[in-house]
Amino acid sequence: MIHAKLTDAMAYRGIHPRLDRVLELLTMDFLADVGTTRQELEGESLFVTRFDVTSSSDERRLFEYHRRYLDVFAVVQGRERVDIAAPEAVSLQEQRDDYWGGSAVPEQRVILQPGSFLVLFPGDAHRPGMAVQEEENVSRVVFKILI
Repeated sequence: MIHAKLTDAMAYRGIHPRLDRVLELLTMDFLADVGTTRQELEGESLFVTRFDVTSSSDERRLFEYHRRYLDVFAVVQGRERVDIAAPEAVSLQEQRDDYWGGSAVPEQRVILQPGSFLVLFPGDAHRPGMAVQEEENVSRVVFKILI
């Protein structure tokens, strides 16, 4: 997991070529132009979508993790908390494609707001969309990178 400011994104280059491309795109100008329909940058290997959601205070929401895809989250508007847990801590309740979901106790909590981003590697269990203090409208951009 990496949690950093957009202005520091280029410091994380060299992990994976497709992640390097995303790090270059992590600007407020690019993020503001991402739409709510999936935009393929390299087909199934790299795509991006914006999600407009209301953050939730429901602590029963499921954690999720992936094995084939790396996620990069960046918030354009609002704030959200992303809870983090180890995949072995997740009590698996559903699985489909590259999604494993279940309940867990958060081990870490990250606050995302405009100007920051979060990289979740395969196996990083996460519960996005949680309210920071109270529920609010959030516009989050998610890049999916096949590795």
